[in-house]
Amino acid sequence: MKKKSMTQGAEEKDNFSLLTDFDIHLFRSGKHYKLYEKLGAHSAEFKGQSGTYFAVWAPNATSISIIGNFNHWQNGQQNLNPRWDESGIWEGFFPGIEKGEVYKYAIHSNAGEYLEKADPFALYTEIPPRTASVVWENEYAWKDQPWLERRKSLAGKPQPYSVYEIHLGSWRRKPEDGNRSLSYRELIDELVPYIKGAGFTHVEFLPVMEHPFFGSWGYQLTGYFAPTSRFGSPEDFMALVDSFHHAGIGVILDWVPSHFPGDAHGLFKFDGTHLYEHADPRKGFHPDWSSYIYNYGRNEVRSFLISNALFWLDQFHIDGLRVDAVASMLYLDYSRKAGEWEPNQYGGNENLDAIMFLKEFNETVYGAHPDVITIAEESTAWPGVSRPTYLGGLGFGQKWMMGWMHDTLKYFKDDPIHRKYHQNEITFSIMYAFTENFMLPLSHDEVVHGKGSLIGRMPGDEWRKFANLRLMYGYMFAHPGTKLLFMGGEFGQTTEWNHDQSISWHLLDYNLHKGVLQLITDLNALYKEEPALYQFSFSDRGFEWVDYSDRENSVIVFLRKGEDSKETLVVVCNFTPEVRTQYRIGVPVRGTWKEIFNSDNLKYGGSGQLNLGLVHTPPVKYHGKDYSLAVTLPPLGISIFKLNEEQTEFELME
Repeated sequence: MKKKSMTQGAEEKDNFSLLTDFDIHLFRSGKHYKLYEKLGAHSAEFKGQSGTYFAVWAPNATSISIIGNFNHWQNGQQNLNPRWDESGIWEGFFPGIEKGEVYKYAIHSNAGEYLEKADPFALYTEIPPRTASVVWENEYAWKDQPWLERRKSLAGKPQPYSVYEIHLGSWRRKPEDGNRSLSYRELIDELVPYIKGAGFTHVEFLPVMEHPFFGSWGYQLTGYFAPTSRFGSPEDFMALVDSFHHAGIGVILDWVPSHFPGDAHGLFKFDGTHLYEHADPRKGFHPDWSSYIYNYGRNEVRSFLISNALFWLDQFHIDGLRVDAVASMLYLDYSRKAGEWEPNQYGGNENLDAIMFLKEFNETVYGAHPDVITIAEESTAWPGVSRPTYLGGLGFGQKWMMGWMHDTLKYFKDDPIHRKYHQNEITFSIMYAFTENFMLPLSHDEVVHGKGSLIGRMPGDEWRKFANLRLMYGYMFAHPGTKLLFMGGEFGQTTEWNHDQSISWHLLDYNLHKGVLQLITDLNALYKEEPALYQFSFSDRGFEWVDYSDRENSVIVFLRKGEDSKETLVVVCNFTPEVRTQYRIGVPVRGTWKEIFNSDNLKYGGSGQLNLGLVHTPPVKYHGKDYSLAVTLPPLGISIFKLNEEQTEFELME
């Protein structure tokens, strides 16, 4: 990357600066969305000398200097100068400090404290537990232009999202090499072909931004603009993203604008005052995570956060951001007892500053990159999370359907003999399925903190556990909404996720686990091949109940529909281990139907209760339809039927 230099023709000054008066105006008004180009450390040339320009926001400091190996970590030698415009930014150019040097800011506060802080805008950091920043310029030749052009062409159009959620540090480890995690470069060789082979459309990384405590899974981060150095350089991570794009797979990052840790080198009391966080602990301290909450009402903080979001989209070609803990941002009383929170100016519990920030974030992201996706992890009934801001919504592209996840796992935990009393738990989600653009998650949160594995929650003996798991996955893919599955779930991981260990790859030596992986692979293929499963994911145009009232047999039947009525699918779920023969279901057209998926297939580890050949429709009215099918329902299984167009005697009725 070419080093920055003074603008040609500009009046030469004693102090080099990348900041213009307009930059300062945007920053102070909360509208500077590319701060990473101005603040932090940047290689530069000044008066014929090469070196590094540093700029940091610390309005309550009395002095700031750069410390590192180049001055034996002695403060007071390379001093920054405060800008004359009262922006609170300190800056300075130092010849001889080159790429690769480690550094921190030595800050003297106006309260007499001495602090050593990492650079919030650092592009690279030391490998934890070391905490210094590294002078860096990202230099990478991207090769994903075809992917970006395709992404642009699909913007705003219905498309399948089948997301593989992954924690990079524990997906696969090297036991022969100290049980270390794979590097970004090793993940190119192992992770990319694995996800492509399983058919997922996207991968979602738990936070990759630098974080001091590995056990936080990345959610307590300190390096906002730096992918963790545990697995390689920023360019190595860019190469990983590039490789996913070359394989036709999108990359989503978990993004954490909700809170940050109190580590001494981080943002907390950055200049000796509550600069990034609220000073009032009723607003600024998070009781669940013992962390600190951003002051969204401060213009400079909003510029920092939105610049960070755009950084990953601009510089790393990221395809989407999943925003963590949105509910904790929206409510002033989140996880707080009476007296531990302060109402807003209208007496309510809504965090008005956070609401405005989230709207501005989404408007800015979609304004700059209309072909990416933002996804909210939001667990309440807040209205309009995934509705446009001009309609009063928060502006997210999608929202996690936490209610579906909770109800589905609760239902499947029940012994099938009791399920007839809980039919509403498996059907209720359709009541609100189209109030938001929902993503159906079976996420990392469901396999930690004593919850066990997904298959461990399934009732019955080994065969029934696997049959239930296959049925649940089939039901998820047939249900309206996009999909997300945490690593290990795709082959029936039997233990709870442990971030210090690899997932249990040895299980793929066993046929039942291989069968689950084959099922997920086939479901991903079916999801991408059948427009009825994704064209109207967020609209009731794509769904129709056939029958949800057969509680006695614990069976539900529904249609999934696309733009072309000939693509209609009939989905039948049997939530009991009983094989049901000659089970009649109403269909909307006369003709012959073909079973295109059955979770009881022998190749998945099932018992092989399939509907082979073509199923004909006698003119027997059923379920309010003029025609019907008599089919075999596999035990603890899901069957999907599609009209066999070549054999159809009549066109589908509109």
